[in-house]
Amino acid sequence: MKIRRFTSVFARVIFLLIFSFMIFACQDGKRKDGEEKEEVTDTKKQDKEKTSDVITVVTNAMEFKTKDEWTSGWKTVKYRNNSNETHFILFDKYPEGKGIEDAEKEIGPPFQEGMDMINAGEFEKANVAFGKLPEWFQKVEFTGGVGLISAKSTAQSTFYLEPGTYIIECYVKMANGVFHNTQGMAKEIKVTQADSTDVGITADYTINIAANEGITFNDNVSPGEKIFKVEFGEQKVHENFVMHDVHLVWVDEGADLSKLNSWMNWADPNGLQTPAPEGFRFIGGMQEMAEGGTGYFTAELRPGNYVLISEIPDPQSKGFLKTFSVK
Repeated sequence: MKIRRFTSVFARVIFLLIFSFMIFACQDGKRKDGEEKEEVTDTKKQDKEKTSDVITVVTNAMEFKTKDEWTSGWKTVKYRNNSNETHFILFDKYPEGKGIEDAEKEIGPPFQEGMDMINAGEFEKANVAFGKLPEWFQKVEFTGGVGLISAKSTAQSTFYLEPGTYIIECYVKMANGVFHNTQGMAKEIKVTQADSTDVGITADYTINIAANEGITFNDNVSPGEKIFKVEFGEQKVHENFVMHDVHLVWVDEGADLSKLNSWMNWADPNGLQTPAPEGFRFIGGMQEMAEGGTGYFTAELRPGNYVLISEIPDPQSKGFLKTFSVK
């Protein structure tokens, strides 16, 4: 996506704040034993046949196991979260010539300093620390990914990748407030040029999401394996300096939606922190992308109550929390 440029130094510092923690992490940069191979396969029924490549990403603890080089085009990412914590995968497209080593060298120190100041309640000092982040970081593009997925679960999302260098990451927090991407949940992916294929997916339902309208959705949903198409309208940088995305959540009977509403804001001391609020199970979604972008995600629905929600402050009051039932 095209990142909006801010005209003042202070605004630029604030804008960089949110994205600083989203990219700093170490990774080995080499294939590990047991990493999944890219496969082209049909994972849907014949009446929903698709032609995008299917690539598996696996997390067993605090890592992403997948191949280091992908080809461009429509990609279906099947994410197997075998760990004991909630995770997601955000795809960050880096400017030419930048990668994980640059992140470690130029993002790591101000990131850690800024987080230390936030944890100490020294927010002005945190702003100063994050002001040391490099100018090039404004050029990072956010191109989708797999939404929040609970422990011991699998999610699947489909989106388009241009050639370039990507960092895939998760910045959910551990119980001690440490972001997952500082513990190994960041990995560099090289996407090489290839002939593009049509996505070839027939969606069951369409979700529209835009800054002024929030989430709009025809909530007459039936049980079974369903494909959701997500169409992004106008984007907006919210108070926690992120743009809107969409996550699908199962809601237990009697669960307190206000707790989920608060948990979705990373800037809240308990936001996006383990443990996730009781009574909810995350089953995937689509990470943020630019205005005009389109992505898909697949979920197995059973009768019960669900929420579509964005990772922004107080999504309910802004129209970014949408409840529906499957009967």
